[in-house]
Amino acid sequence: MQNKQEFPVLSQIEGVPSPSLVVFPEKIRANIQLMIEIAGGPERLRPHVKTHKMAEVVALQQEYGIRKFKCATLAELRMLLACQVKDILLAMQPVGPVIKSLVQFSKEHSDTQFSTLVDNPQTLETIEAVCDQSGANLGIYLDINCGMNRTGIVPGEAARKLYQRIHQSESVTLGGLHVYDGHIRDSSIEERAEHCLRDWETVDSFIDSLKQSTLPIHNIVAGGSPTLPVHAKREGVDLSPGTTLLWDFGYGDAFPDIPFQHAAILLTRVLSKPSGNLVCLDLGHKSVAAEMPHPRVRLLGLEDASFISQSEEHLVIETEKAATLSVGDVIYGIPRHICPTVALQNKVVVASDGKVSSHWTVVARDRILV
Repeated sequence: MQNKQEFPVLSQIEGVPSPSLVVFPEKIRANIQLMIEIAGGPERLRPHVKTHKMAEVVALQQEYGIRKFKCATLAELRMLLACQVKDILLAMQPVGPVIKSLVQFSKEHSDTQFSTLVDNPQTLETIEAVCDQSGANLGIYLDINCGMNRTGIVPGEAARKLYQRIHQSESVTLGGLHVYDGHIRDSSIEERAEHCLRDWETVDSFIDSLKQSTLPIHNIVAGGSPTLPVHAKREGVDLSPGTTLLWDFGYGDAFPDIPFQHAAILLTRVLSKPSGNLVCLDLGHKSVAAEMPHPRVRLLGLEDASFISQSEEHLVIETEKAATLSVGDVIYGIPRHICPTVALQNKVVVASDGKVSSHWTVVARDRILV
């Protein structure tokens, strides 16, 4: 667990409204460098942008030579285009109007390689039809279900036939395999590696069947943040961590072997002291991810706090340190789950060298593009 001393004492925060999310570019840079060190080079990385959703964080990664990125929404894709990224994977099988929008982006930006995922013949047929109508071409990765049971097709004969269909299509281009194993969350690196290798056995067998059918395997995108150190030892795969850019205490506690820094903290203030040791902070559901059980935020300096209740704008805690707090006092906290926490912010506060320096817009939090 990181402690309060790992964050610089911030000055010039009088004008910073609360609650706010504060990000530290120096720590983000350190996390990027660690990602590259684990991967063995920037060319192996295809980081996911869903965690931060900020163009400035993409630009920092580009400074270190990272050129390929992965996204989940059209807003994130549009952000990557604005950053002049030339290789973009939409790692959500497109449905509904997203298919036409994705193909339109591809047609308008012919100098960029757009790819997406499919796990069934019907979606492939729809994408092919839209591509045929527009004259555009998309790269298609076969999305493999290696045990998470959320999306993807289970390796086997049906998967091989679908992969062959993609390869033979005149409307789309075969990208390769996408294998996300977000279900692997063993805290011990030894158990996590064993779990990852066990689940990968079906993928290896599937790859062998593709080779026996003389089907090409152009690329494999594997894993997420927890299995990054495991897949980094595997040859011939791209790595796609995302949470590693900002980190949170959920992952920090669960995976102590991965020493990324917490690069984002929440700034909140004491709103009220209703009675006894109760303290109310202005940190409600609208400011920090609420899908996790309490504590949803680790309050620095108030590690003894019990979480009594949380509503849209308020968080009530009980702490023996209540007497030392006054209404208006600033308190910092590390979120348990950073990805949806970022999505709740329209802007973040940027702090460099212990001072609030600027703001970054969370530009890719949009849902409907008009």
